[in-house]
Amino acid sequence: MGDSKKPLMVPWDFTEVAEYALEHAVKIAKIDGNPVYLVHIAKKKEEVQKFKGILDVYAVEAFQKYNIKPKVIVRQGTIFTSIGEVADEIDAEMVVMGTHGMQGMQKLTGSWALKVIVSSKVPFVVVQSPPEDNNFEHIVLPVDFRKEDKEKVNWLVYLYRHFNSKIHIIKSERSDKRLSKGVSQNIMFTKKILDQKHVKYDIISAAGKKSLARETIDYAIQIKAELIVIMTTKNIGLADYVLGADEQYIIANSAKIPVMCINPRIGISTGGFAAMGG
Repeated sequence: MGDSKKPLMVPWDFTEVAEYALEHAVKIAKIDGNPVYLVHIAKKKEEVQKFKGILDVYAVEAFQKYNIKPKVIVRQGTIFTSIGEVADEIDAEMVVMGTHGMQGMQKLTGSWALKVIVSSKVPFVVVQSPPEDNNFEHIVLPVDFRKEDKEKVNWLVYLYRHFNSKIHIIKSERSDKRLSKGVSQNIMFTKKILDQKHVKYDIISAAGKKSLARETIDYAIQIKAELIVIMTTKNIGLADYVLGADEQYIIANSAKIPVMCINPRIGISTGGFAAMGG
């Protein structure tokens, strides 16, 4: 746990946005020396060898282009479960996945990108465009009334330590006293951990005129943020996680800002960061 050499995994579907995801993964990998895996899920068993051959050739091309040679996995299965299974098997640090914004993810949580994101305990970084020149210098974290998870805050510490990021916390303004109290408790919880770890951050109150999701995107555009961090929410009564309308809006944002989605781990509050004192 806490090993900085855990792999970065890129689901590969031979599209332009998959190439964008690989570019992001390479950029992250060059900081710590993480291995990069390209993973393709074939629908039929007889297609596995064919796609393995194609991806092996591409891995050589990628090495010539990026000076990092990805490892290749081709598995027969369905993207809804197989991507998450492979991420867990290789103990991936994170999955960097390309998506086509709202085209590829309609408003239902049953759409493919959302089902894939919640299929694993590994965080997903969802990208729609190539990386910027800078490294996650400014990260936006929306905080509402739902109970915060230590794992999410520990990921902020991870990002700060790797990229020297500044965390911009945008807090929901709630007129309902009970919800307002929940927001305040979450802000205190987040501040306590960030202060302990000496992480740079500031706190901004949302204006309250739009949904927190919309205000998060507006603010991220305003400060030219390179990443937004959100958490999927546990579906009460079921051992799985869901993305609400706000999360979907943020992931598919028209500004094409990358979004890290953290899936809470059942029964684990500190995630993979024991080595960081989390």
